[in-house]
Amino acid sequence: MALDTYRKKRDFRATPEPRGEAGGRKATAPGRSFVVQKHDARRLHYDFRLELDGVLKSWAVAKGPSLVPGERRLAVEVEDHPLEYGDFEGTIPQGEYGGGTVIVWDRGTWQPIGDAHRGLAKGHLDFELLGEKLRGRWHLVRMARKPRDRRDNWLLIKGDDDAARRDGPDILDASPNSVKTGRGIDDVAGEAPGWSSRTGKIDKPDAGKTAPAVVKGARKAGLPDFVAPELATLTAKPPAGKAWLHEIKFDGYRLQARIENGTVSLLTRGGLDWTRKFGRAIAEALRSLPARSALIDGEVVVEAASGASDFSALQADLSEGRTDRLIFYAFDLLYLDGADLRGARLVDRKAALEALLTGAPPVLRFSAHFLQDGDLIRRHACRLGLEGIVSKRQDAPYRSGRGKDWRKSKCQARQEFVIAGFVPSSVSDKAIGSLVLGYFDDGRLVHVGRVGTGFTAPMAAALYRRLAPLRIKASPFAAPLSADAARQVRYVAPDLVAEVEFRGWTADRNLRHAAFRGLREDKPAEQVVWEEPMDAPETAPKPRVALTHPDRLYWPEAGITKQGLADYYADVWRCIAPFIVGRPLALLRCPDGVGGQCFFQKHAWKGLNPYIHPRPDPAEDEPILTIDDLDGLIALVQSGVLEIHPWGSTLAALEQPDMLIFDLDPGEDVPWPRLPEAALEVRDRLLQAGLASFVKSSGGKGLHVVAPLRPEADWEAAKRFCKAIADAMAADSPERFVSTITKAKRRGRILVDYLRNARGATAVAPYSTRARAGAPVSMPVAWDDLATLTAANTFTVSNAPAFLAHRADDPWGSFRQAEAPLPADAARKGATRKGPAGSRRRAAR
Repeated sequence: MALDTYRKKRDFRATPEPRGEAGGRKATAPGRSFVVQKHDARRLHYDFRLELDGVLKSWAVAKGPSLVPGERRLAVEVEDHPLEYGDFEGTIPQGEYGGGTVIVWDRGTWQPIGDAHRGLAKGHLDFELLGEKLRGRWHLVRMARKPRDRRDNWLLIKGDDDAARRDGPDILDASPNSVKTGRGIDDVAGEAPGWSSRTGKIDKPDAGKTAPAVVKGARKAGLPDFVAPELATLTAKPPAGKAWLHEIKFDGYRLQARIENGTVSLLTRGGLDWTRKFGRAIAEALRSLPARSALIDGEVVVEAASGASDFSALQADLSEGRTDRLIFYAFDLLYLDGADLRGARLVDRKAALEALLTGAPPVLRFSAHFLQDGDLIRRHACRLGLEGIVSKRQDAPYRSGRGKDWRKSKCQARQEFVIAGFVPSSVSDKAIGSLVLGYFDDGRLVHVGRVGTGFTAPMAAALYRRLAPLRIKASPFAAPLSADAARQVRYVAPDLVAEVEFRGWTADRNLRHAAFRGLREDKPAEQVVWEEPMDAPETAPKPRVALTHPDRLYWPEAGITKQGLADYYADVWRCIAPFIVGRPLALLRCPDGVGGQCFFQKHAWKGLNPYIHPRPDPAEDEPILTIDDLDGLIALVQSGVLEIHPWGSTLAALEQPDMLIFDLDPGEDVPWPRLPEAALEVRDRLLQAGLASFVKSSGGKGLHVVAPLRPEADWEAAKRFCKAIADAMAADSPERFVSTITKAKRRGRILVDYLRNARGATAVAPYSTRARAGAPVSMPVAWDDLATLTAANTFTVSNAPAFLAHRADDPWGSFRQAEAPLPADAARKGATRKGPAGSRRRAAR
């Protein structure tokens, strides 16, 4: 059992430490909390804990973490601790195991870079922290075990990134106190919670026996039936300054938990009682809190494998009657045991809420906040795939309705809209093909266009069944629609609300590139209004190619339609154009989507769209295919092209490649962190030969390293040079690399595939989609950001545009400016010199 060792070491009749659930919490969705506890026992040290598999994996760091990149701090692996321990702050009696004082020095969330289980097993765990004090990339590296060692010793090392510090005060000295209570070790010693050296064990009071909360600004009052929630105003950027705190924005159902004498109700933001909808666990956990009466503001979520809340997954679980993955995040306390707290400062309400939740079951979680710069917090949130952040004035009271004390800034535009009609599917009976949307403005329904992607096949059918009984004859919109907007629309009573993600607004104030994310049955339609800010109108070129059957599902499980793919390519057109325009193309066509037959097409076919051009190939009888513009790209979408594979040369210089491509393809049992290491080694070897290089995810399993080349050398020279580098890597590190395709030799090794550098050979284009589950794309990343990439298929049609919108610049923006000629002696250099990456790795060992 995961916690057996932990329990055997402790007498829970004497120590206030939590016992933890039997065997640790068995979570269906992995948690991603971390905590660092400052522990003054026989000697002062810091306990570093990462949530994994329902427990806290733990290390004792003697000198504490360092923000200096590369500085190694000894971390001794200790027994797993229960999740509840992450909230523990108090004094362990002397004579008990670990006797001394504990404070919560830092806490937050963590994200493994690669597979966490493999990283721990291999002895090299890479991860990112988003804490109140510790942030950025970190490494845990296991040392070789010596005969006298009773435990595994590791090294905790800060990565070299924006959160690293090479000068200034040590973080341990500059910020010594608890992030939970603001107290220092000396303040906590001998005091509650948990244990006092003067009075002995302090028991947690039973429900119904608590005293009213002592919070400045609170007033005596009866428990309200319901309090209209405070709502956040949408802003383009988070507010700046020390007056604000920042919380993660959850992607779930906003709920108000009402507790009265053992009766628990879960109320939506419209006041509807949805207690039964969310099962027993949350209600029972709330009932166990030490309170006779309370009102708690929070949100119910389901967390995806990445740790981010996922509204689509929440809706799917609720529709199936599944409640085992639900988590209630509490972020405000409005009332407690006879005291109305709405007039108190937010920070005081949150402090009271955190105290109330201390020791609560894991299904209840306190929504921690951050006091650092809001822009920095939002950037981290966006990189972790979260929806955004909510910024709140620290000293503000709780005010119902939408105001300026709470402000939300999102990683991607998302809003609720009223469903006012639908267009039937063109490929399925009794299913919707798109929804017609609007919002209310002084009681008038305003049209904002359609959403035609984001529906799975079952979802499209379910929406048809919901909407068909609501049909009405006349348009519910205040102004008549244009003939094009009204074409094939079946109007419905504007009663249902959809949550929609979109890229912006067109010049006529219609949604641009919208995707459906779910129904919002917790919000009345009449409350749906236009949320500021509305960004500048779309100015990008619009394709002239008409899509037939735009609602055809190309990725059924992800709900990505033909229209959704066209929208994606319109979003990334400026980035992808330099790599596909004016080049010979090999195309993977899947006319019926990824579930149907797929085939490669290198030559023209019957009915070829006029925007896809055949061009003569001097070496072949059949012409090659190319496109000239966005119309050509959308024509590929119309033709069912799900992967675009260009040559490494242009039509203008067909026989002289203008780039070199190394495809790093992992064999079985290769952990992800070895892929970035291999890419860095290729980069270093290319740099020694005088060539710059760029990196991208393949959208499949590996990475591509691409070097821009002045188009002077021929294909044979380019291939020979790349083969020399691949062979040299395989010769220098045969346990890590192979340069031959033979599968029998690839287990546990990375294939350095140089064969992409021959005439007619291709590799998937940057930003191209892949015909694989989830609609992944091949995404360029900066070398500095490679460490944050957790898999080759991280980026998808759904999340790539938002990622692109929030990165500081295009990491491949200088690709062509970096081109250089192939050195005359390049093959010899590649074959005989080890790159700096290999040297660094040997030193690290």
